[in-house]
Amino acid sequence: MKYRIRKCPKCGRYTLKEKCPICGAETISPHPARFSPEDKYVEYRVKALYSESGKSGETGSSSDRESNATSTDAKT
Repeated sequence: MKYRIRKCPKCGRYTLKEKCPICGAETISPHPARFSPEDKYVEYRVKALYSESGKSGETGSSSDRESNATSTDAKT
């Protein structure tokens, strides 16, 4: 299904045209991509999203988390 409504990223107005009639910028589709629970590439998109924003997408390996959990348990 192709969506007809578009949004100007520059001025924030909605239109049906490819170019904004107010500022002349290219419009984009304001609709999110479809979600699929069988998505094979979600891991790569999440890593790319975090790397673009400057945050680390890696929180450590599972073995690091397990060793931290056991060391925390040993202290108590």
